[in-house]
Amino acid sequence: MDSLDNKKKSIRVLHVTFNMGFGGTEAVIRALTTSDETVDVQHLVACIDGEVGTIGRQIAKQGIPIKVLKRSPGFDWSLLNSLRKLIISERIDVVHCHQYSPWVYGTLATVLTKAKPIFTEHGRFHPDRYRYKAILANRVLAYLTKSIIAISAATRSALARYEFLSEKRIQIIYNGIQPLQIDAENVAIKRKELGFPSNSMILGTVARLDPVKNQKMMLEAFARVLESYPLARLVIVGDGPELSSLKDAVNRLGIDRETVFTGFSETPAEYLGFMDVFLLSSDTEGTSMTLLEAMSLGLPVVATAAGGTPEIVTDGVTGFVTPTGDATSFAIAIENILSDRECASELGRQGYQRFLERFSASAMTTKYLEVYRSVMSTISDRGL
Repeated sequence: MDSLDNKKKSIRVLHVTFNMGFGGTEAVIRALTTSDETVDVQHLVACIDGEVGTIGRQIAKQGIPIKVLKRSPGFDWSLLNSLRKLIISERIDVVHCHQYSPWVYGTLATVLTKAKPIFTEHGRFHPDRYRYKAILANRVLAYLTKSIIAISAATRSALARYEFLSEKRIQIIYNGIQPLQIDAENVAIKRKELGFPSNSMILGTVARLDPVKNQKMMLEAFARVLESYPLARLVIVGDGPELSSLKDAVNRLGIDRETVFTGFSETPAEYLGFMDVFLLSSDTEGTSMTLLEAMSLGLPVVATAAGGTPEIVTDGVTGFVTPTGDATSFAIAIENILSDRECASELGRQGYQRFLERFSASAMTTKYLEVYRSVMSTISDRGL
């Protein structure tokens, strides 16, 4: 299926995004488009960078139509026209723009159509920067946009500060996911494949291997942890441009026997299922989806105070939050968990409860559905 059902009466939503590869934005779109909470919504996804991606192929198999468009360098009037034709032909009601460039194209494409644009900012640059040249454009886009959404208070503050948008216009909707389901047999197989001793204490992370994730700091902290806990092991699930550099760091630190790089996995639950502690060492974050996945499994967490992470992890209650780039503090937090199994268990239990209350897919989709219905029935406040 490559278009919406013309016979079904529902809210017709077009999601405009870069692509549907593996990442937090894509996971949110998947949750929204496949959730039972939005049974009265029809979803269509437009990828403007010419690629479908892993998650895109998955949801296409579930019957979600995907249109692939190819953005050209500079401002692409052809892309704008293609989106406009799609909005009209599919009789779109709401254009949900994910990230900044899709916001520009998606919002302008709705002009003189019945479709109403909304915008979700999923994350920010690192380091962030003032965009003075975009002040006028952003004010026009904000005027045309019915609802502006940030995935955390930190992201909302960044939009207000660096994009010069009115903070009072920006609503927060936290990312949410379905709790991971664990296949105990597959988890046991994966653990055995790694060849770790049965009494190992396994630390792990699932993330793109990118400089902003600062896994080098994690490796430095792990080397310190090994001095007190020689049976600790580190599993890094993911791929990216930092892989070679991280492997060099592992060799330099002398922790190659205790560290495993698994590469990218479409089923990270198989690795999360045998981890004792989940680690997140980022210098910048919006809302980490893998962090939410770890919490959904009741794992204690050690994470850096980057972006929206302190809004997810309550320091000393659901895990430990340390300053960004501080390997010593990160190592101490890990050791605090490894030294007290009862504490580790309580952190995981509290994290699971917090996940259910605030970060479930049901909670997220319910709030987005309220936005869709609101922009369909009323004209929101356009004050800047």
